[in-house]
Amino acid sequence: MALTIELGVAELAETRFAISPLSETVSALRQLGDRDRHPINRHWLRWAAGELAGRPLDLSHTWPLIVSDRPNWPEFLIPAPLGAWPSIEDDLAALRRTPASQVRTSLRRVFGDELPAPAARLAERPEAGLRAIARELRAAHDRLIAPHWARIRAVLDADVLHRAKQMAAGGAARLFADLHPDLHWGDGRLRLAGARWRAERLVDRGPGGLVLMPVALGSPHVLIKKRTSTQTTVRYPARGVGTLWIAGAQAPAGSTVRLLGRARAELLEALRSPATTTDLARALGVTPSAVSQHLRVLRESGLVARERSGRNVLYLTTALGTSLIAAA
Repeated sequence: MALTIELGVAELAETRFAISPLSETVSALRQLGDRDRHPINRHWLRWAAGELAGRPLDLSHTWPLIVSDRPNWPEFLIPAPLGAWPSIEDDLAALRRTPASQVRTSLRRVFGDELPAPAARLAERPEAGLRAIARELRAAHDRLIAPHWARIRAVLDADVLHRAKQMAAGGAARLFADLHPDLHWGDGRLRLAGARWRAERLVDRGPGGLVLMPVALGSPHVLIKKRTSTQTTVRYPARGVGTLWIAGAQAPAGSTVRLLGRARAELLEALRSPATTTDLARALGVTPSAVSQHLRVLRESGLVARERSGRNVLYLTTALGTSLIAAA
């Protein structure tokens, strides 16, 4: 069985990518609540548990909505970003603008007509409730996401660059074939199949094309908004997340150090996960100019490549660089 989205030529032309700090925040909180937990996030989960042990977050308005006995949660908590790289302020402003009617409809869709107390309070006073939720999510972002955002953002940017190349090389068929094993494209339809779907269901697609959103701290599954008044989002696990929390966490092998020198070997190890020059300088405690000099040598040797993403330039290991690390 499958969830199906019908996409015409016009909708495909308007399909775009976006990265969302709010999406990462909500996804991370659901991981902490053991909902669709992805084993790949265990390093972050251990860190977050320690971070919150002495000073818990106040999530009295938000937590009951996203961690409950229901299989779903209110989809208005992650609105479709208006741009490709919104800030957390942009995301939260969009959340606060959610119409009251959409809030109430979404709450009933998740919890039924007999709303639990936190949902009932939100339905009664949506505007005030959304402001409170936005404050809580901002605090959660600042504590749990912001300290790691540079690395998370680099992984998400690298994913978008890869997908854009796939689409340029082979169109929608190539893009969706590579996005996730459960996604299948053909005959103007995008189908999300798998054991999670017990019946055929057609998505009540929002206006325009899809918004494709890679997620680092999230579920291993693809999550599609089934009904929305804004653009329909397709949130999927980002490539390269497996190296996000281990990149640079261990010393390079002795053989790699002897071959490249310690500074370049440490850079190559750190670039298991994509990063900018500034990120690398901060992580390794050296100047950006020193990092740039070493990166130039690694690029000339074919061990590192660079890609532009918006205003940033990302560096990442090539297949040759990865092979060298693995062999060492």
